[in-house]
Amino acid sequence: MASFKNLQDLMTKFADEQACREFLVQHRWGGKPVCPYCGCNRSYRIENGKRFKCANNKCHKKYSVTVGTVAEDTNISLRVWFAAVYLLSAHKKGISSIQLGKDVGIAQKTAWFVLHRIREALREDGSLWMKKDSEADEAFIGGANKNRHADKKHYDEIGKEIDIKATVMGIIDSDSVVITQAVDGPTKKNAENFVRSHVEPWTTLITDASPIYSKVGEKYKHVVINHSKGIYQFEGYTTNKIENYWSILKRGIYGIYHQVSPKHLQRYCDEFAYRFNSRKMKDSDRFELILGRLTGRLTYAELTANELPDGKEAPQETGE
Repeated sequence: MASFKNLQDLMTKFADEQACREFLVQHRWGGKPVCPYCGCNRSYRIENGKRFKCANNKCHKKYSVTVGTVAEDTNISLRVWFAAVYLLSAHKKGISSIQLGKDVGIAQKTAWFVLHRIREALREDGSLWMKKDSEADEAFIGGANKNRHADKKHYDEIGKEIDIKATVMGIIDSDSVVITQAVDGPTKKNAENFVRSHVEPWTTLITDASPIYSKVGEKYKHVVINHSKGIYQFEGYTTNKIENYWSILKRGIYGIYHQVSPKHLQRYCDEFAYRFNSRKMKDSDRFELILGRLTGRLTYAELTANELPDGKEAPQETGE
């Protein structure tokens, strides 16, 4: 178990690359390396302990403890990866790539890639289900059109200024466990798909009076809090928890990242939800938990792939 109170303690504990590798060997394999290619638990240490060679006569492949993780085939030191995981998870509103780059001595572009790889590992895998009273709501992420530069303003078909914001749906239960999902708009179909994918049937669903929840509400005990009529609680039910979470998410995005593109919004939602759901953990325990999730590789090509129509470049985060 890792035990530290702050970043200085972390960097002291993991003073060099070998210390990081040995910790990952213990954390990932319980101290006994397992070949990621054939599953054999017999290996030889090679290259002064930096890598291993499978002892299976049919395999004999060489591998390191980072194979199959976000740090595979990276030129970034494990000490930097460890510091990035700690800083992203311990800072209550996250950390920008500009600041991370300055703190650990890497380029902003590299820091941006590192942070997105970590966020990708924090993605909710669909196994989280709400079995208690749950509040559902939607939030809109993006700046007001009136604050945009003239060449970046949005207009409707008749030339009237309009706000174009990204939609995020969220559910939080009575234990304050939250799930969020970026969607293409506040529609009945999106609301139904999202709620029914995460909330057990016939439990209590609390929402505001938005009509997008009318259809899915038929599958639950639906409690409607009509804010437009000045009603903010009904028989003890409120939407206070989910609204409080939106304030945390928005303060983090606007205060730390300033602006995020719709293309990458889900990863930021995953980051904030994970940190919120693990808020009662010690920083060192959360650090270890995240290390256990850092499997798979988000490549730079995948991260920067053009996903917008008409060949337009996907906007990147400002302030990062």
